[in-house]
Amino acid sequence: MTDDNIKYGFDEELLVKERGETKSPPMYKVFLMNDDYTTMEFVVHVLEKVFHKPPVEATRIMLHVHNSGKGLAGVYTHGIAETKINRVHELAQQSSFPLKCSMEKE
Repeated sequence: MTDDNIKYGFDEELLVKERGETKSPPMYKVFLMNDDYTTMEFVVHVLEKVFHKPPVEATRIMLHVHNSGKGLAGVYTHGIAETKINRVHELAQQSSFPLKCSMEKE
């Protein structure tokens, strides 16, 4: 140990903590819910704009939502899922539709 180390209080050993494998963040499924008022065209629009689905896939998901009561729009980390849900609700409110989304942990 040099005199400088003692002078500046560097007489402690540096401990290095080894990390194990990093874990992937939990993922969340985002679902669109069917209602009797939101148009099919608006649901397709939301799927294309918010969830970046191509038109054919957006139409397929919309029909599943219409026939089954809910449909999977995508799977995201918690923060992204929340953001997408909020965006859907904003767009629906602006267009006077009651369209709702929900998320479930995968």
